[in-house]
Amino acid sequence: MMLHDVSALQLSRLPLVYRFSASSFNATARSSRFLLLTKKLQSARKIIVRKSLSDSYFSSFTVAASKNVFALGAQGDASSSLTDQLQSLSTISDDPQVIPGVDIEGVLEDKKIEVEAKPRSIPTPGAGQKVYEIDPLLLGFRDHIDYRYAQYKRMREDIDKYEGGLEVFSRGYEKLGFICSETGITYREWAPGARSAALIGDFNNWNPNADIMSQNEFGVWEIFLPNNADGSPPIPHGSQVKIRMETQSGIKDSIPAWIKFSVQAPGGISYSGIYYDPPEEEPKINTYANFRDDVLPRIKRLGYNAVQIMAIQEHSYYASFGYHLNHNIISNLYLSVYHVTNFFAPSSRFGTPDDLKSLIDGAHELGLFVLMDIVHSHASNNVLDGLNMFDGTDSHYFHSGTKGHHWMWDSRLFNYGSWEVVRFLLSNARWWLEEYKFDGFRFDGVTSMMYTHHGLQVTFTGNYSEYFGYATDVDAVIYLMLVNDMIHGLYPEAVTIGEDVSGMPTFCLPVQGGGVGFDYRLHMAVADKWIELLKKRDEEWQMGDIIHTLTNRRWLEKCVVYAESHDQALVGDKTIAFWLMDKDMYDFMALDKTSTPLIDRGIALHKMIRLITMGLGGEGYLNFMGNEFGHPEWIDFPRGEQRLHSGKVIPGNNFSYDKCRRRFDLGDAGKLRYHGMQEFDKAMQHVEDEYGFMTSEHQYVSRKDEGDRVIVFERGNLVFVFNFHWHESYFDYRVGCLRPGKYKIVLDSDDPLFGGFNRLKHDVEYFSSEGWYDDRPRSLLVYAPCRTAVVYALVEDKQKPIGELQPEENIKPVEEAAEPVEESKPLDC
Repeated sequence: MMLHDVSALQLSRLPLVYRFSASSFNATARSSRFLLLTKKLQSARKIIVRKSLSDSYFSSFTVAASKNVFALGAQGDASSSLTDQLQSLSTISDDPQVIPGVDIEGVLEDKKIEVEAKPRSIPTPGAGQKVYEIDPLLLGFRDHIDYRYAQYKRMREDIDKYEGGLEVFSRGYEKLGFICSETGITYREWAPGARSAALIGDFNNWNPNADIMSQNEFGVWEIFLPNNADGSPPIPHGSQVKIRMETQSGIKDSIPAWIKFSVQAPGGISYSGIYYDPPEEEPKINTYANFRDDVLPRIKRLGYNAVQIMAIQEHSYYASFGYHLNHNIISNLYLSVYHVTNFFAPSSRFGTPDDLKSLIDGAHELGLFVLMDIVHSHASNNVLDGLNMFDGTDSHYFHSGTKGHHWMWDSRLFNYGSWEVVRFLLSNARWWLEEYKFDGFRFDGVTSMMYTHHGLQVTFTGNYSEYFGYATDVDAVIYLMLVNDMIHGLYPEAVTIGEDVSGMPTFCLPVQGGGVGFDYRLHMAVADKWIELLKKRDEEWQMGDIIHTLTNRRWLEKCVVYAESHDQALVGDKTIAFWLMDKDMYDFMALDKTSTPLIDRGIALHKMIRLITMGLGGEGYLNFMGNEFGHPEWIDFPRGEQRLHSGKVIPGNNFSYDKCRRRFDLGDAGKLRYHGMQEFDKAMQHVEDEYGFMTSEHQYVSRKDEGDRVIVFERGNLVFVFNFHWHESYFDYRVGCLRPGKYKIVLDSDDPLFGGFNRLKHDVEYFSSEGWYDDRPRSLLVYAPCRTAVVYALVEDKQKPIGELQPEENIKPVEEAAEPVEESKPLDC
């Protein structure tokens, strides 16, 4: 998979990803942060060409109540399910939407792939023992892992017994919140700590005595509002609504926890919940639409095949996503995590829910996979427009006391051991997949979820006792197993990526075998390593250190890697390009101006860093927006000063939009050096598309020479040669290879098209010679100019992939040449 974030990601199930932050897309308009991701589908996936509403496959259900669970019954009229409501909408036009700048017919002709639908079925729990076969070291922690799996199975059994199964349990949005039927609206809310409750809003002039709610034995408050005499709904679309509760701490007006849309009044501070049930003909105009029309075609042209959208869930403080102080100093704040206030509502800053649906439809029409950044690791501290103190108690959705507060993020922490919290979060994940047709998730802040220390002020060394002990929040891990279980069972093509810095063993192994169930782990150490190196002189870079960081991942657990994360492009840090070229970028990026040594070095290393990260760092590659052409500036969101509960103050920027943008015109301008850097990114994606090296299991590092500053490795059927030396170029440089034959250059960072110096001739042929070199059975003689990266491929296009070689021909892939594979004789290919 390759992502463009505007950062790029390459995964084995998805090829290329582009991460995008829409807020930086337009300097004059608010926009959301988008992570664009491309994914190479090894198994074909059908591309939806027209906007359509999924057929409902749910039947009505009844569940029995236990002492732990409440049975949801109908009041007044039996409410129809949300999916039934969707089915009742008029059919959308069969004509595919035309997206400017893209040949839709050509795209569909070339890319549409028919796939037989996979059944939606959540598998039953397995024995949970497969992880020991994969990793025998886990046997030393069998008590912890078996306990974890037993608790997971117990939770699954209870859900099956009392709720009708995980499939039903994860559809809480069909029973809680506002549920429409032909005869009226039912509103339900879980608030066991409230003493009384009433629904208030524009529709009843905010009269707390007009619509009093009743509570059942499980703490669920409910009211049914019949349609008006003329058949119109009792709550008009767009009405502001809240629930007024008498709590132990007094009267409290809250936005409904399951609200689907919330907005902030101009000049206001807190948000208001909006009852969202628009007429079919309501116009859809906003920045979601701009992104669909202006940015999606760009992503497609760059060669990415997936889009990850960040900061979609409503968060009242706009800059909570993007602002942080120096995160290398533990006493300072790090707030690049955003504080969600309304979990079922897409951010109103960028348009309506229907605008977001149109964006996703547009991406699907282009054959782009769409992932959402979902936050289940914490929630906003806000009381007025968030879940905090919702029913007047400190322990409603969250742990009470200090356990329920994240001391660094200044946010609330969920109680994953609470039955209704699990229902809320499972249903939330399913809501986005079912209602908006997202294709999967990147789960934010998973490390914080899995450990009671939240991964703060600790160092993970890889010792298994760090993962399977008292510091592990087993309830949180079980929730992650349940949500992956639900997603992969009901949506077999969906992808889940977990943001985990700890390297938790079993993280990306199937739940049925005892794993946590993610498809990919976000390999976060690589981006940090590049920033660390960019602060040093070239002479201090160690080739072995780079290789170790790129290849340090668990066997059979796939990773998404990136050279630059969104955090590094936000205010308080600098982009890779800015670290490399600094202020020279403002004056010397025009081709009609003489370059400087700083610019030449920066452009060369920028290309090399991206390619070696993509080539060796994982099964998926992520690119943050603008990194594909070396965007010169950071991102900063319009914000005012904010005072935290701790008394600390986050300074504002007077709500400036000056840096709330991404200058895509720089990469498109043929007269600027940015254009060559962007063309190199397109070429990287083309090589992956042509050769599929990121999906290959064959990876072998044959050279990491500290003297020559050269790295050579094989990935798939390709040979990568990197010369990081600042002035030494090497003629007739011998590099090891596996396959015999004639090789050609398929990617050259020194190509003048990419802003290089044209020191390599692309019509030269390179013939392998027999004889062991660098633990390879053959070798090539190449020219390796300083600060270049070159990729070689066999001229014969029909060569067998590595995995199809006969056993006596094959070499077991290893991580590094420092640990060579035992081979008794040269290969006879």
